[in-house]
Amino acid sequence: MADTPASPHLFADVLARVHAICAAIGAEDNWPAGIDLSRVVVEPPRDASHGDMATNAAMVLAKDAKAKPRELADKIAERLRADDLVASVDVAGPGFINLTLKPQIWADALRAVLAAGAAYGKSDVGKAEKVNVEYVSANPTGPMHVGHCRGAVFGDALCSLLQFAGFDVCREYYINDAGAQVDVLARSAFLRYREALGQDIGAIPEGLYPGDYLVPVGEALAKEYGDKLLGMTESAWLPIVRDKAIAMMMEMIKGDLAALNIHHDVFFSERSLITSGNNKVAETIDFLRAKGDIYEGRLPPPKGKPVEDYEDREQSLFRATAYGDDVDRPLIKSDGSYTYFASDIANHRNKFERGFTNLIDVFGADHGGYIKRMQAAVKAVTAGKAVLDVKIVQLVKLLRDGEPVKMSKRSGEFVTLREVVDEVGSDAVRFMMLFRKNDAVLDFDLAKVIEQSKDNAVFYVQYGHARGHSIFRNAREEAVPDLPQADEARLAYLRSAAVERLTDPAELDLLKRLALYPRMIEAAAIAHEPHRIAFYLYDLASEFHALWTKGRDLPYLRFIINNDAEITKARLAMVQGVVSVLASGLAVLGVHAPTEMR
Repeated sequence: MADTPASPHLFADVLARVHAICAAIGAEDNWPAGIDLSRVVVEPPRDASHGDMATNAAMVLAKDAKAKPRELADKIAERLRADDLVASVDVAGPGFINLTLKPQIWADALRAVLAAGAAYGKSDVGKAEKVNVEYVSANPTGPMHVGHCRGAVFGDALCSLLQFAGFDVCREYYINDAGAQVDVLARSAFLRYREALGQDIGAIPEGLYPGDYLVPVGEALAKEYGDKLLGMTESAWLPIVRDKAIAMMMEMIKGDLAALNIHHDVFFSERSLITSGNNKVAETIDFLRAKGDIYEGRLPPPKGKPVEDYEDREQSLFRATAYGDDVDRPLIKSDGSYTYFASDIANHRNKFERGFTNLIDVFGADHGGYIKRMQAAVKAVTAGKAVLDVKIVQLVKLLRDGEPVKMSKRSGEFVTLREVVDEVGSDAVRFMMLFRKNDAVLDFDLAKVIEQSKDNAVFYVQYGHARGHSIFRNAREEAVPDLPQADEARLAYLRSAAVERLTDPAELDLLKRLALYPRMIEAAAIAHEPHRIAFYLYDLASEFHALWTKGRDLPYLRFIINNDAEITKARLAMVQGVVSVLASGLAVLGVHAPTEMR
């Protein structure tokens, strides 16, 4: 599928026609050269009663064209009325243009779905541009918890969406293995090492990690080193234990991610930035200092709550305010070590040097204050050639039947991702983590996400796909014995259907929904918002289920009409369109599309 060329879609076609009309009017009326038509959009109207599509062309071009928006709208509308796709045009308010298309256009839209098959909706809007998406990046100090889960699913679905829209995507995990927390991990693992050797370690001291997940690390160290580490000073054993613990934690994290079918292309180590002889952080600081972006100075005390990296002393400061941040930022701590921010700057400079100018970071809810400084840093180290978009993933409230879920025994502190996946399955986790915008708090109810009801979005969408295949099975038994079972063969068979016979308003609404899919994909990819796919799939499934229900009450609308082979085949083609698009959208989200529900 990755190499299949993208097909043009209806909204892009109409947009091209609007652009052509505007260009023609501009030439006749001597508009200034170089007017930007990229601001012109064609989209579904907010109110479906206003038509099938709407364009803002007159509103965004009027100023540059030195025309009144309403008058320009009337000119554009007059030419649109002559277009062979258009049934009627209405100019509303100060200059919005609403279009109603001819009914046969929707039959052609279904034919486009059938012609493209699995490639329907695929776009080349990304033009193979390289994009680096850094997501998850949980500290390697234990198993992933349900909070990490949302960022992992969001980042993975965003990568799949960008790939489907024609971008060249690198999925990256930044391993925070150079901070104080990994030394705490090492000391915690050393306790478990002593325990594995038979020593009584008592209660885990405050400040160390108490979870049982470190027991295997202690056992592995005991097996490899025996009691050799006990005779060493902490400065000698700590790097040995730290490396072993980080390696085993990363294997655990990769296993947790694999349970959600999440796999990264690159695991980039923070520690690798400061290795002896290849200190990328020092190199980056020198680079910024040479540009005049670092100076020695003092920071005023922070307003409000204390800032983690604030120290009242003369220190090396990055001129973040010169690049849009609120305050300048320290890079070196009083003990000579680097701040997290200094390493993060070097990390993003490294990405730029690897050829990425389109950068996306997925941050947790507590990192909102970090956005401006990182965007300032990227501007500074790339001379404005790279753009960083930071997506904040808000908290997940884990519930069961409306009640908060108790903490995990395994972790000692939180509910692990693996426990949630084991209980409800990866499909429910992935879909429901995306069935809300990433920057809104999410209530995830373990009982609700496995209900078989319309209120459970993942079930309702998967059931829509399974219902389509159930209709195919019934059709073979009742009316169309030669309907192929294999997807490609069935698509080929249904491409000859007389889909112009689909004229009921409910059928046309379903076809309009299918026609919207490619535009939705492009818009979601450009906005970096994979939740739009989940919303779209739910709406599509809802319309499909509603039409099926309508057929029970009105027999002439049933999908299978035994005495009318032509309408039956046309409706099976419509069902195929729904099935294809549901499968496509679910695949982008990383969710299975079952052919039957058990």
